[in-house]
Amino acid sequence: MPETWLSEFAPAKVNLYLHVTGRRADGYHLLDSLAVFPAVGDRLHATPADALSLSVEGEFGADLAGEADNLVLRAARALGGTQGGWTKGARIRLEKHLPVASGIGGGSADAAAALRLLCRLWGRPAAAPPVALASIALELGADVPVCLANRPARMGGVGEALTPAPGLPPCGMVLINPGVSLATAAVFRARAGGFSAPAELPAFWPDAAAMAGDLARPRNDLEPPAIALCPVIGVVLAALADVPGCLLARMSGSGATCFGLFPDAATAEAAACALARPGWWCWGGALGGLSSGQSGERRKVRAPPLAGIQGAAPLGGVRGEAPALLPSPDCPGAELAKALRPGLGDLSPAPDGASPSGKATDFDSVMRRFESSRPSQIFQQLSRIGGYLRL
Repeated sequence: MPETWLSEFAPAKVNLYLHVTGRRADGYHLLDSLAVFPAVGDRLHATPADALSLSVEGEFGADLAGEADNLVLRAARALGGTQGGWTKGARIRLEKHLPVASGIGGGSADAAAALRLLCRLWGRPAAAPPVALASIALELGADVPVCLANRPARMGGVGEALTPAPGLPPCGMVLINPGVSLATAAVFRARAGGFSAPAELPAFWPDAAAMAGDLARPRNDLEPPAIALCPVIGVVLAALADVPGCLLARMSGSGATCFGLFPDAATAEAAACALARPGWWCWGGALGGLSSGQSGERRKVRAPPLAGIQGAAPLGGVRGEAPALLPSPDCPGAELAKALRPGLGDLSPAPDGASPSGKATDFDSVMRRFESSRPSQIFQQLSRIGGYLRL
């Protein structure tokens, strides 16, 4: 008898802003954030089995090879214990397409997707009521509750207080991770200063420009310490901000992934093509508009691989060697990407000029001037240096 497999999508979680509003006596930080879910992520598959097992594949699967008990298995065991003991098994397969420890909730999204998937597989959505699932999710991590909800939401408390997001307009988004992992605990330890007040948001945004304008006032409180720990984040932000059409550039979560908001999916796809470089994971596509209280399907967009790039990730991610950084003629938005490209300067890696640490000559001195200069000026200067970073 053929095996029956069920599948569940685990979309990336992006924090459009993130304020640290306080700290509890037990050391956990209180947050205020607006989380959204673009159409890129991991995918889980499961089939009934006598025991519980997990296999991991995909572009970033090797990065989880050393984890004997990751969040997916912990989520499965926690769900199995909701009725007084482990009674069910499953063979789970995880396609890992999102970078690990990158600020877009990859592990949390996987755990949340595992909970949704196994409830379906075991035929027990009623046996694990929403209150029980929410409790399991919070035990697994601060981002798991919002990933379990799997819709735009405002996060409060330590991640457990979810309220509807403002109505979101259709728009485009670009995600870039510069090929580095950043531990959340390290970023919080490096954070200095006081706490921020919760942001003031409208009930809805009529278009992407209005949303970006309002979101420019709040910030990501973890961005400065993350840049101090990982200066290339500043380079990514400058690159995003310099692309024509980018309405807002910011880091997501504790980093190192950064996002750019764009008026539409086509412009975002073209920008992702123009910004791709060796060692950077890039994705561009749609951030579907969902009004507060509505549900709906987000359109999945595959940003095509660039000419010369090998090892393009599924769901539009691009990672690998890229001798040619212009999109192929078959790439949707190729003409727009070509128009964007000259304004970005030379992004191709230089044959020399990189220090043993991976930074180019004069990298630190340039980055020290980041805060006092326009991102476009900094990025153009870095481009002129040539080979400013090799990842």
